[in-house]
Amino acid sequence: MIFAWQFQSPGPIIFEVGNFAVRWYGLLIASAVLIGVNLAQFLATKREVNPEFVADYAIWGVLAAIPCARIYYVLFQWQSYVDRPQDIFAIWKGGIAIHGAVLGGILAGWIFARLNKVSFWQLADLIAPSLILGQAIGRWGNFFNSEAFGDPTDLPWKLYIPPANRPYSLANYEYFHPTFLYESIWNVGVLALLLYLFFWGLKHGDRLKTGTLFLTYWVVYSTGRVWIEGLRTDSLMIGGLRIAQLVSLGGIVLGLMGLIWLYVFKKRLPDVLSSRELRENEKAPETSL
Repeated sequence: MIFAWQFQSPGPIIFEVGNFAVRWYGLLIASAVLIGVNLAQFLATKREVNPEFVADYAIWGVLAAIPCARIYYVLFQWQSYVDRPQDIFAIWKGGIAIHGAVLGGILAGWIFARLNKVSFWQLADLIAPSLILGQAIGRWGNFFNSEAFGDPTDLPWKLYIPPANRPYSLANYEYFHPTFLYESIWNVGVLALLLYLFFWGLKHGDRLKTGTLFLTYWVVYSTGRVWIEGLRTDSLMIGGLRIAQLVSLGGIVLGLMGLIWLYVFKKRLPDVLSSRELRENEKAPETSL
């Protein structure tokens, strides 16, 4: 049958030498950062922006995003770490939240832009395609760790989960929705849309307003996440509510409000620079954002 695939993780570890282990999760995160930085620098050159700004921000972004992603996850899973506090910092075992990473990256980007007197929103537009590409790659870390899967399923495409990784209430089920795959495919689609918009804007004389790509990322990614999160068995919760769905709905609303502000009211988004500084930057390509 077409699309009849059964996924099964070979395990989280690529190889071990003594007590040293190289894990798929860490390799994928490192690969996502490296590929993402190169993509963002490529896009920067197309916009006649100094690519070194992107490389400099990448250091800030990674240093903020990974710890924030872990802190976000641990805070909402605190009961799981009370009896094993040594695992709080064991990020190589999995357990990071993309919303925490994005929020950390936004905070770092705002501070970086302010200190370097560059446009936050233009920086965000250049980073958005790399961000969603990194998410598409990073989701495969969930596959290797046999985590972040969905409800039981008998669909032709299904994911085998080892007994030790199954929720207690679903211990008798073997196959589950491969939500890592759903989100990875969705993210690739978001990447394609962002790149199309980016090059369409270049072709038509930069008719895209600054901030459009990042706001579009929030709206489209969050739309898919609302649906996919509803399938998962391990969602971070507040009471009976899924945190990722709440944050995603908030992202959709804020993103749409931002796009309306840009295209209906035809106003600039609030930035770290004044209107005069933004106009001066626009006249100085290759030196600033």
